[in-house]
Amino acid sequence: MRRLLVTGGAGFIGSNFIRHWLSAHPDSSVLNYDVLTYAANLANLADVEARFGDRYQFVQGDIANLELARHLLRWFRPDAIVNFAAESHNSRAVVDPQSFFRTNVLGTQSLLEAARTVGIRFHHISTCEVFGDLPLDSPQRFDEDSPLRPRTPYNASKAAADLAVRAYAETFRLPVTISVCCNNYGPYQFPEKLIPTFAIHALEGRPLPLYRNSDHRREWLHVLDHCRAVEAILLRGTPGRTYNVGSGVEVSVEEMADTVLGILDADPGLKTYVPDRPGHDRRYLLDSTRLRTELGWRPLVAWEQGIRETVLWYRDHPDWWRPLLARLAVDESAWETAVEGGSERSLFTAR
Repeated sequence: MRRLLVTGGAGFIGSNFIRHWLSAHPDSSVLNYDVLTYAANLANLADVEARFGDRYQFVQGDIANLELARHLLRWFRPDAIVNFAAESHNSRAVVDPQSFFRTNVLGTQSLLEAARTVGIRFHHISTCEVFGDLPLDSPQRFDEDSPLRPRTPYNASKAAADLAVRAYAETFRLPVTISVCCNNYGPYQFPEKLIPTFAIHALEGRPLPLYRNSDHRREWLHVLDHCRAVEAILLRGTPGRTYNVGSGVEVSVEEMADTVLGILDADPGLKTYVPDRPGHDRRYLLDSTRLRTELGWRPLVAWEQGIRETVLWYRDHPDWWRPLLARLAVDESAWETAVEGGSERSLFTAR
């Protein structure tokens, strides 16, 4: 597999994947197709063009633009499409759900149609959040056959995209694979996400906004281990199959705040508690047995090493994240709790 079209390649995971793929496959080339929304940043790939020359190319465009996608596929003639392009921040989806359904559902369907008409393999990046959530005390893990039970607009838009990918495989025999990954962390993650938010706030001496239910847990995987998983699926995966990508490492929001503050030797008193956003999931945990046994993948970055290196990366790269702060649109401390009919719900108030 020598030529890849990567959508959303200027984002967090996509840019790390492009760098990894070109480094690991010296005879390959990548076309990065990205519309450059607020969370995209070509600075994520500042070193790639210099290192890899004409093996890397960039085209700005929307995955919902069917004609442009078809044109690029016929011109570049990739062996596969790797679809990272997505709106991905749950809090933004509460404020502006329409943009999530447009990009994640209609955009993915347009890209699938382009792949179908040209005849190109399609790999889709999904999220553990399509399965809904688990009780904190549950022994259950989500496997690839777990029902899709999304609870937020973002989660629902990703679940709908997954179903579109599966439908194109069944109806049109399009060769597809799907990877369902747990929460990622690492360098170049946009500052609205949890770990960069906590790190930047701690570095600037500002309060860290923890949702009131700070015992809620997430499974965490280093972004390079996710990239290696996608690589394994592209090279050895079975068309039509879905593969869960999980580390087994669970960390609560409270533990994450304490970890970041400890690495930066910051004041524990910076922790502050705000109302939960609507649809705040309790816990996700994936069963990644299929990926490990069929394709021989396993995570290589230990949690303690990876989180420390990540937090220190944000400490050492303020010139990367500081210009991005102006793009933040949701103040996590601005959720307000309202009581209606005896039950609580969270509201967002712009400030």
